[in-house]
Amino acid sequence: MRIQKKGGSPVWASITLPLVGLIIAIAFGLPSTAEAAPAFSPTLSNDECLACHGEPGMSVMLESEEILFLTIDAGKFANSVHNLEEIGCVDCHTDITEFPHPERTDHSLREISLDFYTSCKECHQEEYDKTLDSMHERALAGGDTNAAICTDCHNPHTQARMTHPLTGEVLLLEKVKIPATCARCHNTIFETYKDSVHGENLTENYNQDVPSCIDCHGVHNIGDPTTTEFRVDSPALCASCHTDSDIMEKYDISTDVLESYVADFHGTTVTLFEQRYPEQDTNKPVCFDCHGIHDIKSPDDPEHGIALKENLLITCQRCHPEADVSFPDSWMSHYIPDAEHYPAVYYIDLFYKYLIPIVLGGMLVFVISDMVRRMINKKKGASH
Repeated sequence: MRIQKKGGSPVWASITLPLVGLIIAIAFGLPSTAEAAPAFSPTLSNDECLACHGEPGMSVMLESEEILFLTIDAGKFANSVHNLEEIGCVDCHTDITEFPHPERTDHSLREISLDFYTSCKECHQEEYDKTLDSMHERALAGGDTNAAICTDCHNPHTQARMTHPLTGEVLLLEKVKIPATCARCHNTIFETYKDSVHGENLTENYNQDVPSCIDCHGVHNIGDPTTTEFRVDSPALCASCHTDSDIMEKYDISTDVLESYVADFHGTTVTLFEQRYPEQDTNKPVCFDCHGIHDIKSPDDPEHGIALKENLLITCQRCHPEADVSFPDSWMSHYIPDAEHYPAVYYIDLFYKYLIPIVLGGMLVFVISDMVRRMINKKKGASH
């Protein structure tokens, strides 16, 4: 395979000429120019690699008739997290220790990726181990060579730092890029997500409060979202954001969603299944059955928002086809009844909260006093 650069001589010309000069100098006893043009060392430095691979237009045609681009953008690589952490090219390309490089045996771009990605575990063992339990890795082990691997999501030559070095939180600019990264394989889902209340606020408004793909599906240990386990665990997943008062107060959203859901028939049943039969199917609704999955809209959305009675009725009729226009009136949204929201229910509930203890307490006092009186009367009878 002859490696060429566009608009110039073969790449190795820039490498062999200094070597030829050094050989001539040694042969004729001339002063060495090794310091001005050093030969490649057995372990190549990044600068030595970029001396060739920084040249524009380097490529090679593989047997699959795919083009392997060999040019590395030196500017982007300089700002990558690998360069900032002083990771060497040969730390990943362990089979390359000298020039000329050994002949590649891979026939396609995918074969090259599959050969190289396991080198990530040398530095990222914890993350790599998590991928072994992921849906992607199971698909790969099952023979799907298109299943996502490390380098499909992280370009090793341009990957910027993703998390804050002190807090560990995903940086905003990197979080915004995540949906587009997933879209390389899941474009149909991405097109739905970007128009949702979450996706629109993240990708267009750069709002870090809303979830990206990895907030719901995980990062390296991505599980199968079609399983019963994922379904019954989903209310807790949604609650991780929707019970956070610091976030919800910004948007005037109730943080009682989980408590109110678990308190009703639907949530109570799902909670029981989660605790006792985590792998058994249940047809009781969880959050995404009513609100959607990737297409979640604002409750006030005129077409799909379930805060509107006509939209809510359509949602209820998915499970309750006999429901009429009055059916949604029995639902109190995700509010715990108070004087502002559903005052009638609140005051009736408050009435019974006082009535029941007073009635039961009065009965208890009566029973105890009756027992005491009987004991006193019994003692009096014995003394006579």
